[in-house]
Amino acid sequence: MAHGWLAPCALCGRQSRGYLYCHLLRRDRYPDYSFCSRTCTDLGMALARENNGVIDKTARETRALREARRPFAEALTALGLMEPFYNRTAAEIDQLIEAAVTGYVESMQRQAATPERSGTPFDDEIPF
Repeated sequence: MAHGWLAPCALCGRQSRGYLYCHLLRRDRYPDYSFCSRTCTDLGMALARENNGVIDKTARETRALREARRPFAEALTALGLMEPFYNRTAAEIDQLIEAAVTGYVESMQRQAATPERSGTPFDDEIPF
């Protein structure tokens, strides 16, 4: 994969010309994107903001979201919460699914940095 000025524009595929973007400047979490113009940069930044740092979803991500809608609807129905979601668009439902998955994954990543405790009442560090 080419990086920086060697990569093609993330939107139109033309040769990039030094316009770079990384969502929230978090290179450890989000990919770097190269663009050919200010116009492509602005459009790419807007897409990244809407999609949690990713400009476009892969085919697998799109399929996973589509396939997650049914279990999501079944859970809402089982909890008696389906009525407020009945007239929502697929994009809105996908946004809810993405928010839940992203929050879960980010929490697991943060937790991975600390040793896991046993979960017993006395496994917390002594506060004094």
